[in-house]
Amino acid sequence: MHDGDLIELDITGIAHGGVFVGRHEGRVVFVPDTLPGERIRARLTDTRKKAFWRAEAIEVLEAAPERQPHVWQAAAIEVDPSERVGGAEFGHIALAHQRALKERVIREAVERVGRLELPVEVAIAGDDAQRESSDGTGWRTRVSLHVDDGGRVGAFAARSHHVVETVDLPLATEAIALAASEVRAGRALPGRIDLVQPADGRVRVLPRPEGERPSSEPEVIEERVGDRVFRVGAGGFWQVHRLAARTLTSLVSAELTASLGGLDPDATHLDLYGGVGLFAATLGEMGGSGTRVVSVESDPRATEHAGENLAEWIGARAETARVDRFVAALAAGASARERERLSRGVVLLDPPRAGAGRAVVEGIAALAPTAVVYVACDPVALSRDLATFAELGYRADRGIRGVDLFPNSHHVEAVTVLRR
Repeated sequence: MHDGDLIELDITGIAHGGVFVGRHEGRVVFVPDTLPGERIRARLTDTRKKAFWRAEAIEVLEAAPERQPHVWQAAAIEVDPSERVGGAEFGHIALAHQRALKERVIREAVERVGRLELPVEVAIAGDDAQRESSDGTGWRTRVSLHVDDGGRVGAFAARSHHVVETVDLPLATEAIALAASEVRAGRALPGRIDLVQPADGRVRVLPRPEGERPSSEPEVIEERVGDRVFRVGAGGFWQVHRLAARTLTSLVSAELTASLGGLDPDATHLDLYGGVGLFAATLGEMGGSGTRVVSVESDPRATEHAGENLAEWIGARAETARVDRFVAALAAGASARERERLSRGVVLLDPPRAGAGRAVVEGIAALAPTAVVYVACDPVALSRDLATFAELGYRADRGIRGVDLFPNSHHVEAVTVLRR
């Protein structure tokens, strides 16, 4: 068969990345915009590999009971695949079933890649005070729009850089969606436009024309987690979901308390890939005013803000460094007293999508902390790193606590505590 041929597929599984699994005459076919239990008509898009093909869903022949009308019509299966926007790959699936599928993705990745068997659960974002919306929309406080050479403003089509002009942004907050409509009504240079809504509710519009550097330093904005204020650059990293920072810090605190019972304030704790100090502050709140915690981040602007955000803890500091180099240097050069404090401490890491990697994991294990807290945004990278930690004696016996911080998309966040 060739690219462009139409086939019918029974969908039986799910793979990481928002694609689903069917088989055609024994060969695996990966296809988005469907879900297990469906029979679909699909068009082949990549038949080069012997092991598997890729296809695009064209028509649902037999729908699964969990299928619903897509929350974003621009991404619905009725739209031509080349014009379907990306970023809402699960929007056609009932919200509770989305979480069940994400649970399955994490569990299968841990079993297949990590060679581990661990309990996994994925919960909804928020708590009794602040809850997720009933349909998983209205949560994005940060959105990137794209402008093509013809002046069209919109989202990228799935798995491409083709700009699709969209009339709505249902995953965004109301204020972001309104600002986006104003951007679309104006004139913009080709490139990207970031829309950011911090805690004060006012949307910042950050144009990023192709080939141009920002003309000035980005504004410093404030984000809130409970009563605590964090300073962060308007274009810097902060969790996208309006409830994410609160949900994650509460989860980290709860899991550490359940595992350790408390935090030793006289030990040395590390917050790796620390950004502006969100999790370092969580460790500081657990340990009290004298907590020794070091936030390590490669972005000097973020480190500067982390230093400000952690100023109330006399034992806290922020270091600008690559995590792999910092951990290696600490493992090689720490004094006996420093090693003793590190051995009573907690190492928290929140790496990028690629994961921490073997060198960082081995460096952390060499410090012999009492516990490691891993915050992950990629199940496969998490599983790979958990396998390395297991080789070095650290295991996630309490399992993996996922949280659905990206409803209607395939992404999922996870937290796990590892002990020797």
